[in-house]
Amino acid sequence: MKTRLYLDHAATTPMLPEARDAVSEAMGAWANPSSPHSEGRAARAALEDARARIKAALGWDHELIFTSGASEAIALGLACAKAGRIVVSAVEHDAVLRSAGDVPMLPVDSDGRVDGGKLNWTLAGGDEPAIVAIQSVNNETGVKQNLAELGERIAVGGNLLFADCSQSAGKLPLPGADLIAVSAHKLGGPPGIGALLVRDLASLHALGGQEKGYRPGTENLPAALGLAAALEAPKGWLDRAAELRHHCDKAIEKEGGSVVARDADRIATIAGYRMPGMAATAQLIQFDMAGIAISAGSACASGSLKSSHVLAAMGWNEAEASEVIRVSFGPQTKRADIYRFIESWTRFAGEARERAA
Repeated sequence: MKTRLYLDHAATTPMLPEARDAVSEAMGAWANPSSPHSEGRAARAALEDARARIKAALGWDHELIFTSGASEAIALGLACAKAGRIVVSAVEHDAVLRSAGDVPMLPVDSDGRVDGGKLNWTLAGGDEPAIVAIQSVNNETGVKQNLAELGERIAVGGNLLFADCSQSAGKLPLPGADLIAVSAHKLGGPPGIGALLVRDLASLHALGGQEKGYRPGTENLPAALGLAAALEAPKGWLDRAAELRHHCDKAIEKEGGSVVARDADRIATIAGYRMPGMAATAQLIQFDMAGIAISAGSACASGSLKSSHVLAAMGWNEAEASEVIRVSFGPQTKRADIYRFIESWTRFAGEARERAA
């Protein structure tokens, strides 16, 4: 039996050794950071040190509210923002769409990028300032949004930009957004911890409780220290990931597959591939039997068998979209892993062609 190969890092990345060590050490000296006694004060100091380290690692000079993950950060930001309405892009993560509800959606082009002109038109159609949710990097395709340009348009009229940076934080510089969601387990930190980065706390309604009154609940000190350690770990592997994804793209195209948003600016760690003639669900089974873990779209939706709203917004028909899988790389991914994936992909694609002949 071959060792299993994990290529689903966009769903979650195994904890880095630095993060595991930090969590383990903190578990041995745990106390409630809100307690007034000596142990509690020591825990508070450690929590604030973790907060400062995370902000420094991310290059963020403003406020940071700890949450249980990106989903809570998204829900908190959208629910508490002092804005009269919510606008979201059509390719947002399901967590954003669930929290936003039935709101105006910004269309995207065939590469999955928000059109600035359509953004202007949508914002001009309301009487109140809006909070506009546009992700930094798409979790299914890896496509980057031009948030620098879009952010300038959003700022006109006092609107707020909310950026879901779950897939990009710790890998790319943060955008100049008003609110940012960050997830630890997407970058090698522990599960159960994330953050809402806030440029100005005055833009949010307070809820009471901990985190300066903006997020009730005992802070997860061990996980916060694990997130800090993960962000401070070396990032040299990202250059390798870019080389691996480029190599994988070329091989897939050579074997008759399609690369989703092939010519768009994409993060190095995520790629979407279409295998004509074989449904993504069948591919997942075949790859899993070959010892390779991949996914079909978002991990939150891949078990539901529903079609991808991201690919639909980009103009893919349901038949084409149903044949797309997602491959995502992490710190442990090596060139030999990509060769093994390509070998399996080539075999499965060949079998699909034979059945269609």
